Amino acid sequence: MGFFDKLMGEFIDVIEWTDDSNDTMVYRFERYGNEIKNGAKLTVRESQVAVFVNEGEIADIFEAGIYELTTNNMPIMTTLKHWDHAFNSPFKAEVYFFNLRRFTDLKWGTKNPIMLRDKEFGPVRIRSFGSYTIRIENPETFLREIVGTDGYFTVDEIDDQLRNLIVSRFATIIGQMNIPILDFAANYETMGDFIHDKIAPEFLAYGLELTKLLVENVSLPPKVEEALDKRTGMGLAGNLDDYLKYQSAEAMGASGSGSSVAGDAMGMGMGFAMAQQMSASLGAQQHQAPQQQAPASQPSPPPIPKAQTYHLAIDGASKGPLTMEQIKGMMQRDEISKETLAWREGMASWEKMGSLDELKNLFGSMPPPIPS
Repeated sequence: MGFFDKLMGEFIDVIEWTDDSNDTMVYRFERYGNEIKNGAKLTVRESQVAVFVNEGEIADIFEAGIYELTTNNMPIMTTLKHWDHAFNSPFKAEVYFFNLRRFTDLKWGTKNPIMLRDKEFGPVRIRSFGSYTIRIENPETFLREIVGTDGYFTVDEIDDQLRNLIVSRFATIIGQMNIPILDFAANYETMGDFIHDKIAPEFLAYGLELTKLLVENVSLPPKVEEALDKRTGMGLAGNLDDYLKYQSAEAMGASGSGSSVAGDAMGMGMGFAMAQQMSASLGAQQHQAPQQQAPASQPSPPPIPKAQTYHLAIDGASKGPLTMEQIKGMMQRDEISKETLAWREGMASWEKMGSLDELKNLFGSMPPPIPS
């Protein structure tokens, strides 16, 4: 290698970054002491931003595109370096590439139960978890507030901080929403949007945008869930009084199975209380029995038979179903005769009305038409 080749090898003339990971947020271009050549090519790909830092101070920022680094497109660096327009020397600067794409499916969740006050159940403890999505909104703010001099910054380095921020605000925000615990499942989307709107400004202070926050589950302690299941089961069978009796019976059974005197005494006390409740209930039922006693069951009458109807062939078309009263009216108006075909349910074919026993008598009892 000649002297000039060695000399030119110390200059950087291509600056770019291709990301093959899925969690890198910021990457500092490594130049290993080399200087950037005047007129070097800078390639900034889509979803990237390149930030030049000179002696710890943010200088020029380049969005997606291909650039030739000169004094014309590096105004801030030119000012900091006191370059003139005839500058042709190499220079040293740190180049940070920022990944602007969205980082999705980041998890958050409560490590410990959160105490809330519910209108129906009073003080309760809940746990919750979900996911969120972020992206770098302001590279300068993110570099100053979070990245610093870190040359390889990943999502894991800030994920814990953001998760703690969400959880620390979760209890306060849920309390402001004033949603009953039993209605949480039907309001997960509303809760996520509400929490997002409240926390998003705090993310912007880091130079980040909280693009989406989802609440995937809100759960109660196992014992509370078990009590709700029992209450639901008793609700299907009776009222709250039945539920209290059921709970007393369970407590008596549980205390009776132990060997402690205190447990036996508690069981006996509950047993006496149940006996008094049952006695009072039985007395009330006996007192109300004469008034509420149902009359002796009587055999119900058979259903009223359905009136027989007929179909008549008039002018080549079937007309019906017709009752006897309607047929009599048609006979009085000379609309039908003994030769008119009739059919009812159960007949195999149409027959003349005069040949049917239940209809032919109608014609005999009817007076003949009045002569004109």
